[in-house]
Amino acid sequence: MAFENTFKALSNPVRREILVLLRDERLSAGELSAHFDLSNATISHHLRQLKEADLVRETKYKNFIYYELNLSVFEEALFWLTDFTRQKEGEQDEK
Repeated sequence: MAFENTFKALSNPVRREILVLLRDERLSAGELSAHFDLSNATISHHLRQLKEADLVRETKYKNFIYYELNLSVFEEALFWLTDFTRQKEGEQDEK
């Protein structure tokens, strides 16, 4: 996994809010747009960044594209961060 893409995508507050909205259900781009005072093009840009970081997946149904979280990327990042923290704690315990 490319953590730099993940963390770059997570660094933007609009993208984090999109992820929060997708936490409970999959939503279309239009449904996501309704939560923001931003252009559809701007929302599409943020969704593209989230897709490139593999944080969201898209599914086409009829004339709509729905977005949902890709939890495996969150799990990998959390595992890495937890392991990193444990290593730092172990180094401090040795001192």
